[in-house]
Amino acid sequence: MSEISLSKESDCWRGNFTAMASPCEVLMEIDDEDLANRVMETVVDEARRIEAKFSRYLDDNIVSRINLAKGRPVAVDDETARLIDFADQLYQMSDGLFDITSGVLRRVWRFDGSDRVPNQDEIRKVLDLVGWHKVNWQNNRIKLDQGMEIDLGGLGKEYAVDCCVTLVRELTDQSVLINFGGDLATSCERRGGNCWSVGRLVTGSDQSVALFQLYTGAIATSGDANRYLLKNGVRYSHVLNPKTGWSVPDAPHTISVAASTCTEAGMFSTLAMLQGHQAREFLSLQGLKHWVD
Repeated sequence: MSEISLSKESDCWRGNFTAMASPCEVLMEIDDEDLANRVMETVVDEARRIEAKFSRYLDDNIVSRINLAKGRPVAVDDETARLIDFADQLYQMSDGLFDITSGVLRRVWRFDGSDRVPNQDEIRKVLDLVGWHKVNWQNNRIKLDQGMEIDLGGLGKEYAVDCCVTLVRELTDQSVLINFGGDLATSCERRGGNCWSVGRLVTGSDQSVALFQLYTGAIATSGDANRYLLKNGVRYSHVLNPKTGWSVPDAPHTISVAASTCTEAGMFSTLAMLQGHQAREFLSLQGLKHWVD
């Protein structure tokens, strides 16, 4: 388990921990230390519950049972079914560009900043295992062809943020900001009409280069700031087209979207990234506030 810290700032409590391979921060406009501790404990427990249940890196959860079923159908609980239903909706909305079976492409794509770009033959062999249309999903039962996998990582952090916000609202009506690796949401407005100021990273920088001023709602960010390949002057983003197996060309380095929930913001930031050079046009049509670099 990662270390958990809680400290008093000038106008709030600040909690930090690590989950879902990301730095997690909780800012609480709370005066009472006991309440701040309860909020922090609730957020940490929920983040770790979701990670334990849905992380593809673990071998004893529902995702691993689905991926290791060897062609047999697997019954899932209602929470898992809701996430899979949402993934199915995104697949339909994106004309197949958002595909939770595309995680197997990581076998040939390793976004470590090197120049090791796979060749077409390597991609083709793995691409046979990609395609949500090949999956039998109905009545809370899922059946994958042998060798196929699902990966809910593209939904996990944003979903976790929203779950934590819901639980926090049951504990306090004071404002709390939850930030999981740059995907963030606030439980309600701050006192006095103040905002939460949160730094934003873009590609090529290891420091905050801009500030979000968040009053209500959520912001989610997609990008290749830390996960990419670079070969012959070409930067290959970790965002992959599941139809071709290749990195999406001409995609912006960083996209952030504001919406009422973190899940909605994350959905549109990811879908926009998959549009490549048409990302700005796509987001403009949605009528959502956004930032593209």
